[in-house]
Amino acid sequence: MRWGDMDAYGHINNVQIVRMLEEARIAAFGPPRGAGLPGVEPHVPLFNEVAEGTMALIVDHRIRYVKTLEYRNVPAVVQVWIGAIKGASFDIHYLVQDPVTREDCVKASSHLAFVDEATGRVLRLSPEQKERLQPFTEHKP
Repeated sequence: MRWGDMDAYGHINNVQIVRMLEEARIAAFGPPRGAGLPGVEPHVPLFNEVAEGTMALIVDHRIRYVKTLEYRNVPAVVQVWIGAIKGASFDIHYLVQDPVTREDCVKASSHLAFVDEATGRVLRLSPEQKERLQPFTEHKP
């Protein structure tokens, strides 16, 4: 969390929460191809191993603010896991916790699909992609 992430009420602004989700997603699954070299090896190298011309795009975000996340000057705790894996898309779930109290502050999910950059068409997940995601479908807070 950064000082500038706070709003006038002293808690982390909702726009910054979405950025935190993005950072957690990239840390877990790697940066998209062409976005530079990853600083840390992701837990599941998914996004940086897609074929050239394939984009990993967010279709939908769902965010539930359970409790305000106060500025703490230390990183928030963000748990990430895979939800439903479908033919051409999958869900990423997040739980954001206060780093001091460990209280749940945000429960969120992102629906993601791979899209062909040239045609704009959604691509089906390969069996290898589904297999790579499967071990991360159980949430263990």
